[in-house]
Amino acid sequence: MKAQRLTLARFGLFFIAAIWLLVIVPVSAMAAPYAAYVIDARTGKVIHARNADTRLHPASLTKMMTLYVAFQAIERGEISLDTKVTISKKAAAEPPSKLGLRPGQKIALRYLIRAAAIKSANDAATAIGEAVSGSEARFARRMNRTAKQLGMNRTSFKNMHGLTEAGHLSTARDMTTMGRHLLYDYPQYYNLFSRVTADAGVRRVSHTNRRFLGSYKGADGIKTGYTRAAGFNLTASAERGNERIIVTVFGGKSTASRNARVTELMDLGFRRAPSRARIRKPSKPAYTGPEPKIVQAPATQPAVNPGSTAGGKGKTIRLTGAIKKSIRPKLRPGAAAPVLVAEVAPAPQTPSVSNADVTAALREAVKTPEPTAAPKAEVVLASAQTSIRPALRPAVKPQRKKEVVQEVVTRVSTSGGRHWGVNVGRFPNRFAAEKVLLKTALAEMSTLDGSLRKVVKRPQGYDANFLGMTRETADLACRRLAARNVSCFMIGPG
Repeated sequence: MKAQRLTLARFGLFFIAAIWLLVIVPVSAMAAPYAAYVIDARTGKVIHARNADTRLHPASLTKMMTLYVAFQAIERGEISLDTKVTISKKAAAEPPSKLGLRPGQKIALRYLIRAAAIKSANDAATAIGEAVSGSEARFARRMNRTAKQLGMNRTSFKNMHGLTEAGHLSTARDMTTMGRHLLYDYPQYYNLFSRVTADAGVRRVSHTNRRFLGSYKGADGIKTGYTRAAGFNLTASAERGNERIIVTVFGGKSTASRNARVTELMDLGFRRAPSRARIRKPSKPAYTGPEPKIVQAPATQPAVNPGSTAGGKGKTIRLTGAIKKSIRPKLRPGAAAPVLVAEVAPAPQTPSVSNADVTAALREAVKTPEPTAAPKAEVVLASAQTSIRPALRPAVKPQRKKEVVQEVVTRVSTSGGRHWGVNVGRFPNRFAAEKVLLKTALAEMSTLDGSLRKVVKRPQGYDANFLGMTRETADLACRRLAARNVSCFMIGPG
């Protein structure tokens, strides 16, 4: 009897412990499915795949598409980086991670992009979508149209931030495709994903992936994601020498375990990828543009359903889009349209000729004509001499057409004079050059923020350069670096 009581007590303890474990550890987080996908970014060739086409929650990997559509809108002139965006109540109310925006606040689009790419701010992502398309629903539809254009056939978006929502799903394969298009379609913005910190307008923000960026050689992006339903997700890219690998992992159990798994897959990719391969960039999708706006106007007449005899009240829905019919403008008041009337002259009547008239005419014709009188001849000559000849046209020298000198534009730039840069040294290998670039960028954030870090291979070694600067900024940066005993010289245009 005593043994039975002890057994029941132990069973009760185990039961209570199991219940407590379910309370403190959400089931959704424990059950987040795992998926992985590895490709050679240069060719798109698959190196490793596991559950790559399983539709899962992408979490904040969604923001890659949000940023891609924003870059497309900027490229097409729909919006600019300097556009002031008014924050809505919906955007300000988004749950963390967030930038801390307030309703009615105005902030430049460039800062929202930095916050979404680096801090993964949900309020910034919502504000971007509303600024580009006007509402979350319209922007989500544009995201889905763009996803189809990119070949992301198993992806469906419901929002622009990636918080868990029914039907908001993607795959490891599709998110890897998304990362590759970001890299090759918009290289001018790709450096955002490697910045450890950045100015987001209201405050400086730190990268959610800074641990992996700082620990893995050659890592330069791209995007992290986490929700309870998704687990810890990451799409990462790294470059070593001529090789570049992109890895996507879904369903990590923690940041550390996810980063460790991505590291293993990255190493696998670099081992299997050929040292040299021809870069085959993915095809850039066709521009879909914003969808036509729906304008609702009150109907002037009752709407009648086809096939019914009774009329009823209805609404007229008008789509504003391309003009399908050319309407002639109305005349001004008081003006009458000129009417051209063709007057037809009456046909001459044919006179009736009798036989007697014909005979008389023949007799006149055979008679010898009388000589013409002199006075008539003089009169005729006089009239001929006094005939007025038309005046000659005034001599006008033909004017030679001025030759139009055509200017050949060899380079169009919208960078605002950002053709300068600075060099901070030459190093024996790419890793050393990248390390110095990162260290220098962190030391001089105020002057080097916004510049592009680039390692250029030379016969004598690897040059560490900061590019995309104005002459004044480059000069200021060199003077400040010289004050820190860092060797530096300016790089001019070309």
